[in-house]
Parts: sequence; C-alpha cells; structure tokens
Amino acid sequence: MKKKRNLGLSTMQILAAGFLGIILLGGFLLWLPISNTRPIAFMDALFTSVTAVCVTGLVTIVPAVQFTLFGKAVLLVLIQIGGLGVIACVMSFFIIIKRRISLKERMMIRETYGMESLSGMVAMIVRILKGTFLVEGIGAVMYAFWLVPEFGFVKGLWLSVFHAVSAFCNAGIDILGDASLIPYATNLVINFTTMFLIVLSGLGFPVWQDLARNFQKVFRGELARKRLFQKMRLHTKIVLVMTVSLILFGALVFLLLEYSNPDTIGKMPLPQKIIASFFHSVSTRTAGFATVPQESLTEGTMFVTCMLMFVGGSPGGTAGGVKTTTVAMLFLFCMSAVRGEKDTECFGRRIQAENIRTGTSVVFVAFGILLLGTTLVTVFEGNVPFIKVLYETTSAIGTVGLTAGLTPKLCAASKIVIMFLMYIGRIGPVTFALVFGAGRSPKDNIRRLPSQRILVG
Repeated sequence: MKKKRNLGLSTMQILAAGFLGIILLGGFLLWLPISNTRPIAFMDALFTSVTAVCVTGLVTIVPAVQFTLFGKAVLLVLIQIGGLGVIACVMSFFIIIKRRISLKERMMIRETYGMESLSGMVAMIVRILKGTFLVEGIGAVMYAFWLVPEFGFVKGLWLSVFHAVSAFCNAGIDILGDASLIPYATNLVINFTTMFLIVLSGLGFPVWQDLARNFQKVFRGELARKRLFQKMRLHTKIVLVMTVSLILFGALVFLLLEYSNPDTIGKMPLPQKIIASFFHSVSTRTAGFATVPQESLTEGTMFVTCMLMFVGGSPGGTAGGVKTTTVAMLFLFCMSAVRGEKDTECFGRRIQAENIRTGTSVVFVAFGILLLGTTLVTVFEGNVPFIKVLYETTSAIGTVGLTAGLTPKLCAASKIVIMFLMYIGRIGPVTFALVFGAGRSPKDNIRRLPSQRILVG
C-alpha cells in the first residue's frame, strides 16, 4: 500500500511539473521577437502560455493581432498539448519512436486516467490520439465550408484547423479578432461545428470508449438497441444524463434572463435567440467561446454561468471544472442521506464510499481556492464590481475562458492570481494539494481511534 501511494504521488508530481515546464517553455517562445508583430511584456507572454496549456482562453492581448504566424503555431501546439495532457503527449512520442513503454510508465498512465488495469495502456493512448485527430479533422472540414470562402483557401484552411483544435481542446482561444465568435452569432456552420466539438470532447475519452464498444455490439447484432443505455457503464450513464441536463438547464435560464436584453440577444429573432442560448450553455462546459458580449450579461445570468463553469465538463477529457460526475454523485449522496438510506445508489448500482470521499475533497478544495483567488483579486482591483471578479476567477479555475472584459485590465498581481487559478484548474485542485501536502508519510493506516458522534446541522 505504501509503494502504491508513493507511485500515485510521483505521478501527480510529474504531471504538475510537466504542465509547469511546458508553460515556462511556451511563455519563452511566445516572448521571442519572432513570435510577435509588436513588443510584448513577458508577463503577457507567460499569461498566454498558461491560458493555452491550461486550455482556458482568458487573454490579456489579442492573439490575432499580437502574434506572427510562428507565434500562432506555437500557440496551437500549446493548446494541443494542454488538451491531450503531458503524459499522453510524452507517451505518444515514445510510441512514434518505437520506444518500449516501461512498467512504471504504464502505471503512470493508469494513475493519470484512473484505470483499473495495466493492460491495454498503449492501445488506449493510440485510440485517444486517433480519436482526437479524427474529430479535429472533421471539425476543420466543417469550419472550412465557411472560412475558406471568406478568407481564401490557405488562410481559411489554417483558421479552420486552429479553431477546430481550440474548440475540441476546450481552449476558447481564437485568432479571428478581439470579439471571439460574436461576429458569427448568426452563422449556423460556425455555431453548430463549435458546439459539436465542445460537447464531444467534454464527454471524456472513457465515455468515447464505452460508447464505441456498445455501438459496435449493436451494429453486429450482439446487443438490442433498446438495451444500449442499460449496458453502458455507470460512469457513461451519469456523464450523458448530466451533460444533457446541464446544457438544457443553462440554455433555458440564459434564454429567460437575456430574452429582452438589447445588448445580448434581445434584438435577435426567436430561432437565433435559442441558438445563442444553447451556444452559451455549451460554452460553459469549459470552452470559452462567446457569440454574445459577456460584459453585457445581466447579473443573474453571470451568476448562473459561474455555477455552470464551476461544474465544468466530464472526467478523462479536455474539460475542466469539478466535473459533472462529481456533482451528480454528491447530489445523490445528499438525497440518500435525507431519505435515511445507507448506500448511495444510481441506475441500480452502488457508488463506492471512496468515490464520494474523493468527490467531496475535490469540491471543497476547489471552492476554497476559488474563494481565496476571488478575495485577492477583489482586494487588488479595488472598485471593480464583485460579480465581474467572480466571473473571471470562476472562469479561470474552471478553465473556461469566458470573460466579462476584466482580464486585459487586471494589474500584475491579479494576473498572477488568475494564472495560478488556471493552473490549479487544469491539473486538478486535489492533485495540486497532494503534490505539496501529501508527500509526507501517513500515520499508521492500520490504527483506528475510538469513534465519537458530533452534532451536525
């Protein structure tokens, strides 16, 4: 048990250090004159590297104007690395050069992706790569139907590839201008392609694998269509139900609260209002693209958006947040406690107590770090409305990238806080806590102290 724990901590430390190393290298490359059309402060270059590797999307400069083709290419590579993850990228390189994956490295992959077995690790990495590039390729082709006629073949194809990668990795970084996708608010191709990439990547690679396996059984006649959902893993069922529920909830709330707001969707016809509402709800899955001005949202919409951004996407993918499965699990746990039930059950299965313990830790650590970051930025920025500060900090720790226009105006101290929140959001709050706090030898695990009840509530 001690060896297993040490291995887990080593993996977490390598993961955290890997992201930090890529961030520093990316910041240096983006700071070089060859990457810029005009001088850039190292703080802004580093901030851009953090937002790219952490697939967030908050920026202090306008990438379309600031960076040369080389700088944009560096930005694209950083986004792709951030989306796939350091471990997956390193293992992919080993596979390409046909280097044998050692047992320790296989165990690192298992710890990173939360797998139960050491078998099929290399095949899993290969499937992740193939699936990623296939979906990004489909997205690029779909974007190209509009961007190539608008910008010409070469530039249009480049823009299509860049934004397909950015959308799939949930980065939310664009090189079209300084208004995100607002100029394309009525463009069905851009809207539906972006939503398709965001939702698909936000489901997570484990869900992909489970869906592919079950659909193959249906096509081969080994599984009846009506039993498809029943045969899915519990994780997949929760992810699908939560994803659909949160998207519908977010779209409905956005439509109701912004329906008459002339600065967002108030002047749009009803069909376009519905599309814009769904796009905003999908974007809160940690994507960060926007088709309406975020600074013009009502305070109610901003607050609901903060809640959705804090939840984020699903585990095992490119999305951030505390994850859909965590929120669903804790909700079910609370409901079972209220009903006086001993076990937490879902779809005819019992959720393990260890999962609930981990989920509780994730939410409380993330919420604590969010409170700390929000407090610091509020102090540093003085008279800025609190809801805008909360919007930026929640967007940062959820690696979303939606902004109310505050990020470019932040002081140096606030930028450091936002970078810290983005980094924590990408590697995971519990991972960060364990890297620095759980390396110490635990007290005797076999010892059990006498229990005693305390008053609760």
